[in-house]
Parts: sequence; C-alpha cells; structure tokens
Amino acid sequence: MSRLVDRKSGCALLGGLLWAAAFPNIEIAGLAWVAPGLILACALGASPGRAFRLGYMAGLVHFGVSLYWLLYMPFPFGALTGWLALSAYLALYPAVWVWLCIRLLPSVQDSPGVFPGERAVFQGYMRVSGLRRGLWALACATIWVALEMVVGRVLTGFPWNFLGASQYRILPVIQIASVAGVYGVSFLVVWLSVALMSSALAILVRPQQPRSWMVDLVVPMLLLAAACGFGVSRVVNAPEPDRFLDVSLIQPSIPQTLIWDPGENSNRFTGLLELSEQAMGSHPDLMVWPEAAVPNLLRYEPESLQAVQRLATGHGVWMVLGADDAVSRHSDGPKPEFDFFNSAFLMDPKGELASVYRKRKLVIFGEYIPLVRWLPFLGYFTPIGDGFAAGSEPVPFEMPDLGATLSVVICFEDVFPHLVRKHAVPDVDFLLNLTNNGWFGESAAQWQHAANAVFRAVENGLPLVRCANNGLTCLVDSRGRLSHAGFPGSDNVYARGFKNVPVPLGPAGVRREPTFYNRHGDWFGWGCVGIAAVLGGTRFRWRPESVSEKWEPT
Repeated sequence: MSRLVDRKSGCALLGGLLWAAAFPNIEIAGLAWVAPGLILACALGASPGRAFRLGYMAGLVHFGVSLYWLLYMPFPFGALTGWLALSAYLALYPAVWVWLCIRLLPSVQDSPGVFPGERAVFQGYMRVSGLRRGLWALACATIWVALEMVVGRVLTGFPWNFLGASQYRILPVIQIASVAGVYGVSFLVVWLSVALMSSALAILVRPQQPRSWMVDLVVPMLLLAAACGFGVSRVVNAPEPDRFLDVSLIQPSIPQTLIWDPGENSNRFTGLLELSEQAMGSHPDLMVWPEAAVPNLLRYEPESLQAVQRLATGHGVWMVLGADDAVSRHSDGPKPEFDFFNSAFLMDPKGELASVYRKRKLVIFGEYIPLVRWLPFLGYFTPIGDGFAAGSEPVPFEMPDLGATLSVVICFEDVFPHLVRKHAVPDVDFLLNLTNNGWFGESAAQWQHAANAVFRAVENGLPLVRCANNGLTCLVDSRGRLSHAGFPGSDNVYARGFKNVPVPLGPAGVRREPTFYNRHGDWFGWGCVGIAAVLGGTRFRWRPESVSEKWEPT
C-alpha cells in the first residue's frame, strides 16, 4: 500500500514538472499534451480526498517551478512570501480539477472489488464503454476551461500561463483562439491529453487487442485536425498589409533598484533621451518608451516635459510615453489629495499631450495593497507606498496625419483576454503594450509574458507591439508570429538599446473585420462554466457510493 501511494505521489510530481516544462524557458510545448492526462492517471483508484491532494501536489510543483522568477524581485522577504502564497493559492485549481474529474469518473461504479494495485484500477477503467470514457474526457476538458475562467477573474484575476498559452509558437493550433480565445486551445490540449491517457491504458491492459487504443483518440484527433486545418488556412490566407508604420521602440534596461532610487532619476532620464536621439536617426513615424520610463510626474515636471517636447518637435515625431500621472481628488481636508495612476501619454509632433490612458488592471502588492487601510502591516511586504488608483476605460490614441490609431495596455494587462478585447475596437489598427519586467531580472518572466500576449493578437486579429524596459520588446502580427525579439547584431532580448519595427496596417480609413472572438467574447469559456456547474451539481445531487470510498487497505 505504501508503495502504491508513493508511486501516485511521484506520478503527480512528475506531471507537475512536465506541465511547467511546457512553458518558457524550457518550452517543450508537446509536454502540455501529456501532463493533464498523467496527473489524472495517478489519481485513478484514489478516493476524492486523495485525488484532491494529488492534484494539489502537481499544481504546487507546476506553479512553484514556472513562477520561480518571482524570487528575482529585489526585496527578498516579499519575493519569497509572494512566490509561496501565489503558488499555494493557484495549486487549488488543479486540485479541484482532479478532485471533480475523479468524482465524475464512470469507472468508479463499474470497477469490482478491492483495488490491489494500479493494473486492477486500470482494468476497471477500461471496462467502461468507449463512449462513456469519451464523454468523461470531454467533461475533464470542460472543467479545466471553467477553472481557467475562474482563475482569470477571482481576486482581480491571474490568467498567467493558461495551458493553451504553451502552444504559442505552433501557429496552426493557436488560430482557434480567434473563435474561442485561448480557452479553445486549452480545451483541445486537455481533451486530447485525457484521450491519450485512455489509449495508453488500453495498450497496457489489452496488449492482445492492438487496435483498442484507437477508440479513445479518434474523435479528439479529428477535431484537432479540423482545428489545424482552419489554422493553416487562416495563416496562409492572412491579408497582405496595405502599408507599414515605422515604430521605434526604446528599451532602456534599467534595473528595478535604480527605478526606486530617486538619486538615479536624472541619470536614467538622460540615458533615455540619448537612446531616443540615436533612434531618431532612422526618422520613425512613432517613438515608444516603456512603462514608467519617465522617472517623475510628466505633466507636473516642466523640465522633463520640455525635454520630451523638444525631442518630439525637433524631429516631428509622434511619441507614446510611459509615465506616472496624478489627478486631484475632491477633498474637504486641509491638504490637497491626489489619485496616482500608472499611465501612458500620447504626444503629437507639436509637443502637445494629445491623450492619456490610465492602467485599469493593477498588480496586487505591486501597485496596490488590498485592505491596507485596515491592516497597515501589509505595507511592509512591498516598497510601493500608497500605490496607484485604477483607470476607468480604454483610450484609443489617434494619430490623424499617420492614418493610424493604437490602443495601449500597460504591464500585465495584456494577459487578460476579456480586458484586451475591449481595447480592440474596430477603429484600432494595432495594440501596444508598455511593460517593465525589470522586476524579474533576466528570467523566464519576459518570455512567458510575451507568450501570453501572442494570444491577444490572434484573438482580436490585430498586430500587437510590445515595448519593455528589459525585454521582450518585439512585434506580434495578427496571426501570432513573434518577431524582432533581439537587437541588430545580438540575440540578447534583455539588452539596452532601440529597434525599429515595421507594424503592418490595413488600408487607411477602412475599418477592419473583427474576429469571431472579438465580436462575441468568452462565449466558449462561459459555456464551459455553465456545463461544469451542471456536471458538478448533478454529481453532488445524486452520487452512488463508490468502490474507492468503500476501499480500505488490507
């Protein structure tokens, strides 16, 4: 019995490691098609409580490994606390998934007697009809997507590294996101993974029936083939750009410790201006600075504002600038009060601030501290002071003389499918993400962030430009191709420098045709939530006593 338990735990840990290895920096995308099925296989024959614990172990390993970059944050106690707390919280979701899938498992009622070992458990599972196993695999995929919908919204949401995002380089597979969002890709991966598990068990249990493994794979493989066929057609038949916008992206690569050091404000601002002057030699249409590039409140610091205005007017260029902003709050107190915002400004070639966007989705403990008014000690975990207020709406940045309109998202806003969709209105020509991943050094965070952002381009059928403090500054086209990641003569994505990126645009003055996802949003995800709720409710309303619950070790 102890050996059986140990094997199950080891299998769960392996599943979590394979799941993590599907994402950057290891990035073996095929492992994502194995990990969910492997994690479920180790829970076959376990009681629901044991299944929950196995799922939690797998999730804890996965999130602990894939989110290791949180430990790079330059305040060790807060970094360690955040890494442990976030991993422990997120691991609840795969735990719930395994627990609920095992409760729905049809073989529990059909397996006879006591389970003396894994092989007997697998034999019991394979005695279930192929139709019921197929429906169970579908239910497992549906529940996975439902839980991804929840994790992307609860407690402000953390939709980082959804399973489908691991496939960001496999263009034919990810095009289904233009219809169902990243959730559609996650669904395909989990469905086929569970079907692969069933096929592997068929080979193990029924070696004398060499074709029995095909029963579980036929339908999901056909759907995957259809999705890939749709994807290939969409990639091959992508419209040719009518014109290009020459965008110069500045990557200053400033360590986070210097960003927090007021004594370095002048030096880093001077360096930013020097890089920009060098980039102006290529005469771009638009120049972009990353999130929080300006070291002070741009609108209230005449010296900084005038320096940027000289840059814009001297070269006749549009600029998008990442800078903090402040707005006076109506107050009856003796001192004026302000709301501070993480913002992006659009400056026209005349040096006028034409538009401002204020970040709407704030980073918990990075930009605001929940409950800090009632629990002041929470302020000791981060160095952010009073934090930021949230903006209220997307703001298109219109550049009439260039015949182009862009919409800015800041920091990790581009990992939220439902948020970015609201920025991708028909008049917008491309999305622009300003981010500062200097918090995490030269780690996998930059690549994981970009992998998630690829799906926002595919979902909305729009190019997405990323301008980062220390990587990954790049271009993602409307079909998810990621390019311009390195610098001329170097593959170092974390380096200091600038790059010119030709952003493909459609015909001037012609509104683009939105994708199905852009028009209808998370219809697929919400459908999975509804079905999962019905499955869970039905199972808990009528649940016959299972063999696994009667089983006691002998």
